[in-house]
Amino acid sequence: MDALISLPSPHTFHLSPFPSRPPHPLLSLHFHHHHHRSIKTHHHIFSPTKPTRLNAQLSSSPATTTTDLPGDEALAGDEKFNWFAHWYPLAPVCDLDKRAPNAKTVMGLDVVIWWDRQEGWGQVFDDRCPHRLAPLSEGRVDPWGRLQCVYHGWCFDGAGSCKYIPQAPPNGPPVHTFKKACAAVYPSVEQNKIVWFWPSTDPQYKDILMKERPPCIPELDDPSYTSTMGTRDVPYGVFPTYIYSIVSTQLIQASSTKPQQKQRRILLIFMCIPVSPGRSRVIWVFPRNFAVWIDQLVPRWMFHVGQNLILDSDLYLLHVEERKIANVGPSNWQKACFVPTKSDAMVVAFRNWLRKYSNNQVDWGTLSTGYLPPTPPREQLMDRYWSHVVRCSSCRVALKGLRTFEVFLQVISIAFIGIVAAAKQGLMSNITRIAFASTAVLCFLASSWLSHFIYKNFYFHDYNHAFR
Repeated sequence: MDALISLPSPHTFHLSPFPSRPPHPLLSLHFHHHHHRSIKTHHHIFSPTKPTRLNAQLSSSPATTTTDLPGDEALAGDEKFNWFAHWYPLAPVCDLDKRAPNAKTVMGLDVVIWWDRQEGWGQVFDDRCPHRLAPLSEGRVDPWGRLQCVYHGWCFDGAGSCKYIPQAPPNGPPVHTFKKACAAVYPSVEQNKIVWFWPSTDPQYKDILMKERPPCIPELDDPSYTSTMGTRDVPYGVFPTYIYSIVSTQLIQASSTKPQQKQRRILLIFMCIPVSPGRSRVIWVFPRNFAVWIDQLVPRWMFHVGQNLILDSDLYLLHVEERKIANVGPSNWQKACFVPTKSDAMVVAFRNWLRKYSNNQVDWGTLSTGYLPPTPPREQLMDRYWSHVVRCSSCRVALKGLRTFEVFLQVISIAFIGIVAAAKQGLMSNITRIAFASTAVLCFLASSWLSHFIYKNFYFHDYNHAFR
C-alpha cells in the first residue's frame, strides 16, 4: 500500500476542494508523456475542513523534499479534524447479504447493515439491542421485513422504532413505544454501489444527507465502465496509508491519433477506512471503459486472487512499520525515518496534516484504548479467509464450489481404484485397467493440487520477498 503514496513526479502536488462539501482536500498529481498516450494520475485525499489546502512542493534536487500547508493561517487556532463528522464507506452492496444482517466496524463503532424491504435500501444500526445489548448482527430479518434480535425477539423497523416485544403482556403498557426501546440508527445512503454511513446517532445529523453527501465518483455508476469491487480488512492502521483516500490513475488515449474513438480511461480507486486501532479496511475498484467484456467472462474471484496478492506483498511490512513508529512516538517519526526523495513528499504532507489537525492520531471517541494490539502469528496476520473471503460474495461461492470439486475428484479417484481392485481377472482388459488406474491417479493429483490452490488463495499466502 505504500505504493499509493510513493509515486514520484517532477511536478508540484496541489490540493483543491471538491465541488460539494466532502472531506477535503483533493490532491492531484499529473504525469505527461509525449507519446501516443498520456497517463494522468490523480490522488484524491479527503481530509479535514473546507478551507484547507494541502500542498507538497518538490524541489528539482532529488535529495530535498519540502512540504507545506498553505491553509495553515486560515485554520490556525483550536480547529481540529472531527473524525465523527464525515461520511465513511462501509461495504460494496454486491457483498452484502440482503437476507440477513451484516456486521461491520468503522472508527471503533460496531454497526449492523440490514436490508429494509419497506424503504428498498440498507439501514445502518448500532450493533446492540437496547434490551440487553445483544448484537443485532446475530439476528434475522423477520417475515414482516423487520430487524429481529434473536436473544429475546425484539423487532425494529427501518427508523429504529421497536415494533414488538414478545415478553410484554398484550393488555399491559405499550413499553415497545418507549424511547429507550428504540435501536440507535446511523444516517446512511447507497452511492456508487457502496453503502455509506455517518458515524453519529445524534438527532442533529438525522437529515445530514440533505446538507452533505459522500464523495461521488461518476464512473462507478456509468454503464460504459466496469466496476468490479473488492474489500479486505488489513492488520495495520491508516498511518502507513492515507486516511480515507481515493487514488485514481487515468490512462487516456490521445485523441489526435483516432479522433472518432472515445478516450480509453482506467481509474485505480482505493478507499482506506479506519476500523480500530491497528486495523483498517480497504475497498478497491478499477473502473475502465475499454475491454469491458473481460469482466463479463472472468469471474470476480479470479481478479481477487491477484489483487489480494498485491495487498499481501506489503501487509507484513506495514504492520511492523506501524509498531516501530508507535515505539519511537508518532510525533518523532520524521526523526526516525529518512525521507529525502520526491516519492516521500505525499507521506510528509499527510503526516504534517495529521500532526497539525489530529495530534498525530485517530480520535477513536469513546473507545477505551487506542493502543495497538499485539502482533499475532504470521498465519493469522496474513489470513485471507476472515479478512476477505467471508466478506466477499463471489469468493465465498467460489470457495464452496472448489471445495465441492475437490471432494468430487477424491471420490472419483477412490471409486476408480475400487473398481480396478474389485474387478475379477478377465472381466476387464489390461487397457481398461490401466485407463481406470491412470484416471484415479490423475484425479488424486488434481485433488492435491486443488487443495494447495485453495489454501494458498483463500486461507493463507505467505509472501516472501526474497524469492520473488
